[in-house]
Amino acid sequence: MVLVFKTSVQTKANVRRLKPLLDELVVERGRWNFDLEDCDRIFRLESEGISSHRVISFFKEQGLECQELT
Repeated sequence: MVLVFKTSVQTKANVRRLKPLLDELVVERGRWNFDLEDCDRIFRLESEGISSHRVISFFKEQGLECQELT
């Protein structure tokens, strides 16, 4: 399953801070990446067994905004 989100992540430093937490969240051969050059600061996730609600909650727990794009 591929999920795409608009986020408030601004910098590569933010991504480095989130990396260990995202790696823990996205297990079982999941992959993720950010497109910080896009105006929506896209977070793209390829993984089975994780809901968009869980991803949004994760970002909110980190003090960041996150909205699923459909």
